[in-house]
Amino acid sequence: MIRWNRTKIKEKQFSEKVTSIREKLYRLAYCYVKNEQEALDIVSEATYKGYLAFGKADSVTYFDSWMSRIVINTAIDHTRRNKRITYLEDYTQEFAATSQGASLEEKMDLYNALDRLRPEDKSYIILKYFVNLSFKEMADVLSVPENTVKSRFYRIIKQLKVYLIEGEVESV
Repeated sequence: MIRWNRTKIKEKQFSEKVTSIREKLYRLAYCYVKNEQEALDIVSEATYKGYLAFGKADSVTYFDSWMSRIVINTAIDHTRRNKRITYLEDYTQEFAATSQGASLEEKMDLYNALDRLRPEDKSYIILKYFVNLSFKEMADVLSVPENTVKSRFYRIIKQLKVYLIEGEVESV
């Protein structure tokens, strides 16, 4: 009887916590696949994985970071499993951080440059600009030291600039 009550309490805690961050998790998944249905599938799969792990864990200290990491890993696995199919109509979806004043062509160039990054590197850009996390919060989500996050982030930014410059040269 006591075990059953503990299980029900954990289920309720997990449900409440996931409900409070579901939009954030969706935006995070969407940044990887740029498709509404695939993003929902990723969040669903990540929620299931999180539920199973939450039931076994004694406590989860930073639930948001922990679930974000599960969504990131699930999204990376998903993109590796599936061929990269990008639906152009989904590029009109609004993200958390919009780039004001940028033309559609510039946004497409940016998304194409992002798609050229390794999925692990893409996580840094998505967490910083689309989810608006600080370097400290990114370090918690990615389970790496803050200084490592900063150095990798700036290396990835340099790589993105190279990709964007290459894109400009190709279009001229």
